[in-house]
Amino acid sequence: MPIDDESLTCQQVVELITDYLENVLLAQTRKRLEEHMANCPGCETYMEQIRQTINLVHTLAEEPASPETKQELLQLFRKWKQE
Repeated sequence: MPIDDESLTCQQVVELITDYLENVLLAQTRKRLEEHMANCPGCETYMEQIRQTINLVHTLAEEPASPETKQELLQLFRKWKQE
């Protein structure tokens, strides 16, 4: 997404959050995003929510499902598929 030389809007920040967290933004765009975040509590809160979501997903991905849970999920899926 091309970014002009002005301040970023909240919409632009939302569109750039993933690239920011993956550390793939150009230095100038990263600086402008950080400047916006320093002055926008809403975007700062949004960024923190995204970080927490990513951390939670990583935590859940590390926890293996028990054999009973796997069996229950398979049964639910089969039942859903038959309906």
